[in-house]
Amino acid sequence: MAIYSIRDLEKLTGIKAHTIRIGEQRYRLIDPARTDTNIRYYTDENLRHLFNVALLNRYGHKISKLARMQPEEVAARVAEIAENNTSPNAQVDALTLAMIDLDESAFDRIFAAYQLDHGFEHTMLELIYPFLDKLNVLWLTHSVSPAHEKFISNLIRRKLMCAIDRTTVDPQRESATFLLYLPEGESQELTLLFMHYLLRSRHHKVVYLGAHTSLDDLHDACQPLKPDFLFTILHDPLTRQSIQSYIDNAGKVTGSSRLLLTGAQLFVNEIKLPANTQRLGGLPDTLRFLDELTLEQLQKGG
Repeated sequence: MAIYSIRDLEKLTGIKAHTIRIGEQRYRLIDPARTDTNIRYYTDENLRHLFNVALLNRYGHKISKLARMQPEEVAARVAEIAENNTSPNAQVDALTLAMIDLDESAFDRIFAAYQLDHGFEHTMLELIYPFLDKLNVLWLTHSVSPAHEKFISNLIRRKLMCAIDRTTVDPQRESATFLLYLPEGESQELTLLFMHYLLRSRHHKVVYLGAHTSLDDLHDACQPLKPDFLFTILHDPLTRQSIQSYIDNAGKVTGSSRLLLTGAQLFVNEIKLPANTQRLGGLPDTLRFLDELTLEQLQKGG
């Protein structure tokens, strides 16, 4: 059983700590446990109920009325909202609750409903990435456990891989070849998989090397393949060399191909890019680049 501080509850639910205390004292909204030294702590059950109350409160239900309802009734009303309200904010809240409960069925239901209305790409951009931004804050502040992060990351990875498998590439069609990889120690695999999907859905050819790719491995792949583009992410600090040194060496390995780089390390360090290297400023810039490239390829194909 996980335990939470009042600050954890504040970060997860968006309810201020002093409001949580008022809810405890005035309405008996939740009943925290106490340590032997009389320090409050909160359980998964407390968190789940408070999360549901917070969501219903944002939809106009008064705290005083919610306090008189049984937890099961509160949860049932939240389920109705999750089912019928397709706004991204409501669905991000519902995904957060599914993560806390380790509820795969709830995650699948929310994802499928949004995808049906908006398509896979928009589901990732409008629902999953805002959710991952929230998860990153919760992770950095230790408000969720590694188990929660692993659970939800694996579900998202599975959705991405299924979507990639559903795309098809016409070998006769004029298109660019991309080689996708992550440097050793880089953690952004979900974004690399999403890039794989974006390229395939735009009918580009993709060779996916994935995570923990050394420059020697990259060299061995580039020699026979000679891709038009290589794409990687430099989000995490490198442990054995500077970002500048890595980019210089990667540019040499890339040869006549174009190396596309994105990630936080490109913006927190002063970087001089080699001539065959291009920086992309996050997903919006990457999408613009892909759409311009796709249009150019279509025009070439007549």
